[in-house]
Amino acid sequence: MRSTPMTTAELQNIRVFLVDDHPTMLWGLERLIEGAGPRMAVAGTASSFDEAQARVPAMAPDVVVLDMDLGGRSSLELMPFIRERCAAQILVLTAGREQSTLDQAMLQGARGVVNKAAPPQQLLDAIEAVHRGEVWLDGRDLARVFSQLQHGRGAAHSAAPAPSTPQERLTARERRIVACVVAQSGACNAALADHLCIAEHTLRNHLSMIYQKLGVRNRLELYVYAVKHQLGEA
Repeated sequence: MRSTPMTTAELQNIRVFLVDDHPTMLWGLERLIEGAGPRMAVAGTASSFDEAQARVPAMAPDVVVLDMDLGGRSSLELMPFIRERCAAQILVLTAGREQSTLDQAMLQGARGVVNKAAPPQQLLDAIEAVHRGEVWLDGRDLARVFSQLQHGRGAAHSAAPAPSTPQERLTARERRIVACVVAQSGACNAALADHLCIAEHTLRNHLSMIYQKLGVRNRLELYVYAVKHQLGEA
């Protein structure tokens, strides 16, 4: 039983906008989100590409759960529109496993991918994760997407200069994780995740990305690299 009161942040709803062209699926998603209250609520729904374009920016949701295929039209075209007009995180919902399409979705700004065959709780966990700014992918997909980013496939529009050192590729969150690894070098992943207030699954995803960026293979090599390059400060 929880002995401390919930914080203001914990009491706030995650406003979720649902986009799917199958009425039964859309109905089921609404019931799932409503059943997860008060931690999340349905901000709105759309059953077509054009309806999503019109409604998503107006409703200003926190997370958009976006079906990959909308009446034969790819949602890849919709993602830049959403990102330009609101601050919502995008979570892709798909029935397929076409790697190139899912990779393109991540390169277009999606924060995660959930298969429609996944357990309902996994979708709820993914919504909460992307709302926190985390990435929801399994380790294999995460490594593949990063490889594409690293080699510039699908991101030719980016004009940002390449970082001059591997550690400059780290995000602020990744630097915090590295600092935690250094400060608590003997702790297990579960303890590190608890200290960082993230799920262990999410920590493993972040570590996979950090390993790729720094060219290390495990936590021991990460610790050595971090100490050598003075990355131990949070």
